Amino acid sequence: QVQLVESGGGLVQAGGSLRLSCAASGLTFSRYAMGWFRQAPGKEREFVAAISRSGARTNAADSVKGRFTISRDNAKNTVYLQMNSLKPEDTAVYYCAADLGAIPGPRPSQYNYWGQGTQVTVSS
Repeated sequence: QVQLVESGGGLVQAGGSLRLSCAASGLTFSRYAMGWFRQAPGKEREFVAAISRSGARTNAADSVKGRFTISRDNAKNTVYLQMNSLKPEDTAVYYCAADLGAIPGPRPSQYNYWGQGTQVTVSS
């Protein structure tokens, strides 16, 4: 059974940092591109960042470029999202997802598995 478990969310002031982790089990982690998405109340789920199987290629939404960094450790079956210079508009539930494809893309429909999410709240 595939499980993706996010952690690291919480309450932080604007300008602060958080590091999210997503631990994967039940799959061959190195065969999956991984992505982070977020969903704010009343809004659709949106792409944040993605990383290829080896970690050599990354992709990020314009809204987070220069502030957020995605990385992975295939030995630990874990993908990370380092979030710096947080803004109130970054408040959302953050989800990690696994995609059996090779290219880390922005479309939720291409991802095969999803975690339950972790809440990030940024106060002004």
